[in-house]
Amino acid sequence: MEQCWNPGEISKRVAGQRLREHEMNDRTPGDASPNEKAGPDGEPAEARATTRASDLEVPHAACILETPPDPCTVVIIGASGDLTARKIVPALYNLYRNKGLPESFAVVGCARSSLDDDAFREKMETAVEGAPLSDDMEWASFAPHLLYRIVDYEEPETFRRLADELQKVDEAFGTPGNRIFYLAIPPKLYRSVARSIGRAGLAREKEDGRRWSRIVVEKPFGHDLASAADLDAVLHESWEEHQIYRIDHYLAKETVQNILMFRFANAIFEPVWNRRYIESVHITAAETLGVEHRAGYYDQAGVLRDMFQNHMMQLLSLTAMDPPSLFEADRVRDEKVRVYRSLRPFPVDRIEEFLILGQYGAGTVRGKRVPAYRDEPGVDPHSLTPTFARMKVFLDNWRWQGVPFHLTSGKRLARKLTEIRIRFKEVPHSMFRGTLGEHITTNELVLGIYPEEKITLTFQTKNPGARLCLRTVTMDFHYHQNYSGPMLEAYEKVLLDCMVGDHMLFWRQDGVELCWTFLTPILEQCETCGERAELLYPYDSGTWGPKQARERA
Repeated sequence: MEQCWNPGEISKRVAGQRLREHEMNDRTPGDASPNEKAGPDGEPAEARATTRASDLEVPHAACILETPPDPCTVVIIGASGDLTARKIVPALYNLYRNKGLPESFAVVGCARSSLDDDAFREKMETAVEGAPLSDDMEWASFAPHLLYRIVDYEEPETFRRLADELQKVDEAFGTPGNRIFYLAIPPKLYRSVARSIGRAGLAREKEDGRRWSRIVVEKPFGHDLASAADLDAVLHESWEEHQIYRIDHYLAKETVQNILMFRFANAIFEPVWNRRYIESVHITAAETLGVEHRAGYYDQAGVLRDMFQNHMMQLLSLTAMDPPSLFEADRVRDEKVRVYRSLRPFPVDRIEEFLILGQYGAGTVRGKRVPAYRDEPGVDPHSLTPTFARMKVFLDNWRWQGVPFHLTSGKRLARKLTEIRIRFKEVPHSMFRGTLGEHITTNELVLGIYPEEKITLTFQTKNPGARLCLRTVTMDFHYHQNYSGPMLEAYEKVLLDCMVGDHMLFWRQDGVELCWTFLTPILEQCETCGERAELLYPYDSGTWGPKQARERA
């Protein structure tokens, strides 16, 4: 396609246009620019309307809840670990600062480490030092709600003693038996700890709903289909389904939640959201980090278990699902389950045509040299664990038949990026073939999740000038544009939802099992075939993965 200007001239003109748009948006409606000639009545001859929305000016705590949750105690099992310090307690502290917690609450940390209340509070104070707008007075009022009790995960008797301790906490803090048990422990301990909590009588609720008990389980939910079903059976020994919260923090990201709003609160997108107009869908979740402190877990799991069974499948379902009749937890999750049921069985006999696996080698990320995966502390030096995967899947249903969904995730890639890219089909007939050729650049819609939280749509326009030539332009929306109100981080949102009993952003067991049903044959083929090493392509850290994956992009 021929362009009217060279790239340098285009950049200058685009920059100038943006400056003019910025100046127009900063003007008061009705003001004439210096270059506009006034009409006979003093009005500008060329009327211009600003497209800038006024800031909503939402009060700082308005987006939390209209009424606070019920008084409750949050019991963190594994409180001496990294997840508690990095995510859980900072999230609870920010909720407290934004008036998102109930007036009567307590946080009881439980672990094997020999800590007392003061030592636990000191450790958590260090963890929240980087919190924005942190205030010493706020921490001083929050800290007394933090308590610590020693438990042995393998010893059920310690949980019976914990039950007695929690009764004392209820009396001291005015929390009437409402409890959340957050399992911030390695997955191999889920079964024994959940069983011990239940056998200590801590899962029992009052039938009138005036005393509730809930358990939060972090992914992964099992290692394969059989272990996922086994974990679920253990949970249901003591807990009802409405008490179980299978957390996937990806779902609580604001831009992920916005996918359904974007699709179903706007009439213009749904008519083209199908196989007639969409050529392909590309879902990417790229990381620059390596395995860090998770080597022991990751070398057994790999990228397929770590990312595809949960995060990638959730992004797939939000992109592909049909609209629910009501925006309610089970109706939304019903539609997600229909997507998982529509997944075409993976052709494991031709796995190399639909799946590319890679493992990062040494390289440079953000100007810093980083080691190869096999040289990371705690990783088997002969490991064949994949750290990158690009998978092509299909949905066998009326809406999506024949449309490929490309799912890509990996570690130590060029930059951290999470996005959903919708690539539309070419125009069915090019009336411009005589001047522009047969092919016109297709439209693309990008739902940016990280780092740029935005939505962009590209389309073709005529370049100004005497010659007929097209240019691709972008219309975009930044999620935080013209908004200065409060935002909930992912862990704040899921903790709050757990307190109020909202399952919208949590997995349901049928969805978990359907995803494992799809992935387990792939895992078995990848982990047992004789050519396992040949299916694993190396790539340098700081690149976009194996060249074989880029060639098929």
